[in-house]
Amino acid sequence: MNWNSYIKNFQSYLKIERGLSKNSIDNYVLDVEKLQHYLHQNEINVSPLTITEETLQEFIYESSKHINPRSQARLISGLKSFFNYLIFEDYRQNNPLELIEAPRLGRKLPDTLNVADIDNLIAAIDLTTAEGERNRALLETLYGCGLRVSELVALKISDLFFNEGFIKVTGKGDKQRFVPISELTQKYIDIYRNEIRTHLNIQKGHEDTLFLNRRGKQLTRAMIFTIIKNLAVKINLNKTISPHTFRHSFATHLLENGADLRSIQLMLGHESITTTEIYMHVDRKHLNQVMQTFHPRSK
Repeated sequence: MNWNSYIKNFQSYLKIERGLSKNSIDNYVLDVEKLQHYLHQNEINVSPLTITEETLQEFIYESSKHINPRSQARLISGLKSFFNYLIFEDYRQNNPLELIEAPRLGRKLPDTLNVADIDNLIAAIDLTTAEGERNRALLETLYGCGLRVSELVALKISDLFFNEGFIKVTGKGDKQRFVPISELTQKYIDIYRNEIRTHLNIQKGHEDTLFLNRRGKQLTRAMIFTIIKNLAVKINLNKTISPHTFRHSFATHLLENGADLRSIQLMLGHESITTTEIYMHVDRKHLNQVMQTFHPRSK
């Protein structure tokens, strides 16, 4: 088999055996394709079964000149997964990246917005347009439910359980969870559904998709980024924000208002509580207030 065949089989393994999402699979495959491109460019004739640690070290060294340490760590992790797959399938006996260490990274604290920033962004939406009503509903859902952008664009009408006060969210690896939804967010979704969405020419295959573009198709992730970026410019918000900023803000504001980490973990869909624990480091002022309020020696 050539590189393309191994990569294709690796792709199937990630989907079937590990149950990863399309975005995760694409990232893993891209890491291996970068290595494949490097070998072709430098006329290095080796297969996935014969490539050596030395060749991989040279590739990683060359790559490090053009990418930051975080991207380099991501690349090494992706390649290790590929070679571990080859071992799993008995194609190789060893992983040539076993002794190659990724750069040590400090834990990056997530960017957040305060409540006033979020209110100003949503208030800046032009509600005289059909897209404006849609954008208000989707941003309220993004922040009100702490969704990933991929979860937001994939949300279905059949996922809305408003009578019970929940929505069903399909997250990474097609894992599903139920997330509470406030009456305010429900109200804005209903306005969009009843006054805007019903007038769209909905394309086949998108009948159940909640948020649609003007052509009646599912919104793209890039479109959500553009909507948020344009609103930030409109209110002169001098912060670099993305859809994920709303998710981080959701978790941070819950923590600041007394929610427990376990509940936040379940709502965010984090597999491990250690992922959620990063929010404990976001607002040290809040933690100090907790200490002063609840510790017996602070009285």
